[in-house]
Amino acid sequence: WFFPPGVPHSIQGLNPDGCEFMLVFDDGDFSESETVLLSDSMMHLPPEVLSKNFGINQQAFAKIPKQELFIFQTDVPPSLADDQKAAAGALGKSPKDFAFRTMEIPPTKQTKSGDVRIVDSRNFKVTTTAMAMVTVHPGGLRELHWHPNADEWQYYIAGKGRMTVVATGNKARTIDFQEGDVGYVQKTLLHYIENTGDTDLVFLEMFKSSLYQEFSFSEWLAHTPAELVMAHLNIDKATYDAIPKTGGVVMPL
Repeated sequence: WFFPPGVPHSIQGLNPDGCEFMLVFDDGDFSESETVLLSDSMMHLPPEVLSKNFGINQQAFAKIPKQELFIFQTDVPPSLADDQKAAAGALGKSPKDFAFRTMEIPPTKQTKSGDVRIVDSRNFKVTTTAMAMVTVHPGGLRELHWHPNADEWQYYIAGKGRMTVVATGNKARTIDFQEGDVGYVQKTLLHYIENTGDTDLVFLEMFKSSLYQEFSFSEWLAHTPAELVMAHLNIDKATYDAIPKTGGVVMPL
């Protein structure tokens, strides 16, 4: 889902077991307690004002909750078709689609070691953020890379992994991650993520940008003059020639 700022929305659980979801905001200082709620708004408005605004007898608003309703129990909603019809109103359905079914698209890139599905404004027109859903099989590596246009915010869905981030000033940091952990990499910093467990490592990469952009370390080296790379790394021509010419995303190919 993508909800632009200021667009009202709701999320309801369905049978048989409700739903679990993660909210990601593009403001690191955002607080969920600052969300504008329908119940919170209504309880601050005098009944006579509501009566004038809606053209309804003010007694109809006598039972408006005196406390905000954030997550609360109510009836299971009717069919999707019924709700869509009710929401369409006089103007009909919104021309913009605010939902994208990531797992229904083929992988953007796939190797024997895993795959990645990328969602950004090129295939989800309404979004102003970009996402990559990455799966790395046991022993696989999310290749060395960096992102030139935005910081990377990660959420680890399943499995175990290890990330090293190489920063400026001769500094680097390595840390282990597991299900439920959150990672962060500043834009332009070289990093990799390795599956250190015996099951698939699955995680999200989120970016405050409408376009996903990435530089593959291998691809960059392979398109830099051989003599320059050989001099920097003290490698021979055969080693340089073996560097993959295109990024694999999840290695080995």
